[in-house]
Amino acid sequence: MTQQNIPLITIDGPSGSGKGTIATLIANHLGYHLLDSGAIYRVLSLEAKKHALSMDDTLALADLAKKLDVIFSVDALKNKQLILLEGEDVTQAIRTEQVGANASKIAAQPMVREALLARQRAFLTLPGLVADGRDMGTVVFPNAQLKFFLTASAEERAKRRYMQLKAAGENVKLESLIDEIKARDERDTNRAIAPLKPAADAIILDSTATSIEQVLDSVLKEVAKHAVFH
Repeated sequence: MTQQNIPLITIDGPSGSGKGTIATLIANHLGYHLLDSGAIYRVLSLEAKKHALSMDDTLALADLAKKLDVIFSVDALKNKQLILLEGEDVTQAIRTEQVGANASKIAAQPMVREALLARQRAFLTLPGLVADGRDMGTVVFPNAQLKFFLTASAEERAKRRYMQLKAAGENVKLESLIDEIKARDERDTNRAIAPLKPAADAIILDSTATSIEQVLDSVLKEVAKHAVFH
């Protein structure tokens, strides 16, 4: 079987839309591999810091990106994503504000994005792949058999992030999070390289007033229509 025929589902959308949760649940349900493209930039940020690299050293970052030893897996019992860097669990370590800020700097560099493009495409192996991010269906995997674009209002996405951060013991203001999410949407939508937008053939799902279970049900109904996923 050629790589082009391997079952592939892409789930794109803005920050906080629930795409990561849905991707993990779908990958677990189908027994497929998982790719979290947003996390891969965070992993690179963490690895760059370990090697004392400057976040502006494009050549060194691109070289590191090509060799990145990262695995995304699903803890089937907890239905949670696990991220392993060189065999070490970094699922929590990549979620700090500093790692996130550095990841944003890295993601803005075309040469690094290009290096990570090949690395991300290498995740497409049997039995199949569920890939989530912002440009999975438009840039990384334009030939995916099934594409989704998951969205929700900025206010709803900020509320979800607020609950996550409060649960983690962080002191945050909801209004600030709403402003941050709107600013990020603006940056992501208007950037020159791989702007955030639904693929022309993507199925758009709005999760603003919908539970994770309802979104999952909608996705699985679409999956059931395609013979390639059976």
